[in-house]
Amino acid sequence: MIKTWRWFGKKDSITLDMLRQIGVEGIVTALYDIHPGEVWSMEDIDELKQTIEAAGLVWSVAESLPVAEEIKYAAHARDRLIENYKASLVSLGKAGVKTICYNFMPAIDWVRTDLNHELPDGTTTIYFDKIRFACFDCKILNRAGAEKDYTEEEIEKMNQLYNKMTTADKETLIDTIIVKTQGFIHRGIPGGNSDPVAEFKKQLQKYAGTNKEMLRENLRYFLRQVVPVAEEHDMTLCIHPDDPPFPVFGLPRIVTNEEDIDWILRSVSSYSNGLALCAGSLSAGAHNDVPALAGKFADRVGFAHLRSTRLLPGGDFMEASHLEGNGRLIEVIRILERERPEIPMRVDHGRLMLGDGEKNYNPGYSFLGRMFALAQVEGMMAVARKEIEENKKEIKEI
Repeated sequence: MIKTWRWFGKKDSITLDMLRQIGVEGIVTALYDIHPGEVWSMEDIDELKQTIEAAGLVWSVAESLPVAEEIKYAAHARDRLIENYKASLVSLGKAGVKTICYNFMPAIDWVRTDLNHELPDGTTTIYFDKIRFACFDCKILNRAGAEKDYTEEEIEKMNQLYNKMTTADKETLIDTIIVKTQGFIHRGIPGGNSDPVAEFKKQLQKYAGTNKEMLRENLRYFLRQVVPVAEEHDMTLCIHPDDPPFPVFGLPRIVTNEEDIDWILRSVSSYSNGLALCAGSLSAGAHNDVPALAGKFADRVGFAHLRSTRLLPGGDFMEASHLEGNGRLIEVIRILERERPEIPMRVDHGRLMLGDGEKNYNPGYSFLGRMFALAQVEGMMAVARKEIEENKKEIKEI
């Protein structure tokens, strides 16, 4: 697989020269300053592409070309916004960017409750604490009917924790869940001088009455219009699994397991309708066997996020070492190196280590932590490639 790295453009303190020196071959990036739904111009795309190529690298994946919320909840403006999306696809295709990653998570992308969970060795990682999340959902957001989503035991633990939380604790939780982990992904997320909780409530309200079947149909409506454009330009649209792979805030999630992925890939039967296999997102659900999913859907995987999670009691989970955890990356890598060796992959959600924490990196996107993870993954890739070569040699000798 092609070793790529998510880079946040010229404002990123991690430079392209640094990435070339650590063995990165391709860049995963986007026009982050453009609001979801607006057209990516050919001029802006070309400028970014030329910057990357001047450093001796290639723009391997556009992640993300975000889907506007109005498309997800089927507002009157969705047809116009889909046309804008198609226009951006055409320009990316003409520029030679053939792999597009996107998600269809309503209102909010990935969710964590702690961005600096300390590990025994002194490094820190990102963490999901279900009880702390319930505090935000039921007490801070005060979502109507939220308590129905938790057991009596969880409600009791939530009340005990909330009663101990200081104002600073609550502000940190708000910042973690709906500001820091969202604002760098795309524009339009609550923040700035507004009240982020009030703004997030407004976003949730737009999905009132939307169930899983409705969200699925909104995705199919979108795919039926954009996949033909991707086909015309030899592009692959790769949908990213939901993170975490279960409902949050009463919102439906539609990319959480084998059945969901199968439905999406069958909804528009085309190799341009593909999957971004995020081993980390999928492994955060105990119901998912990630290597089995990699094997079943290998021919439709156009991009891979290689990370892993460790499942903990009570519904908690955290990022695991790339050599460990429920993602079982060595098995996933064996499958992808055998079946999809041409696709781009990137490591994800590295730990903060050796001064990373002082650099103000985007959450989950440290430099040294990801470099360490890349070394681990590159080693596993080398093992898998060697095994494949030896297997071919044995078959030839027979």
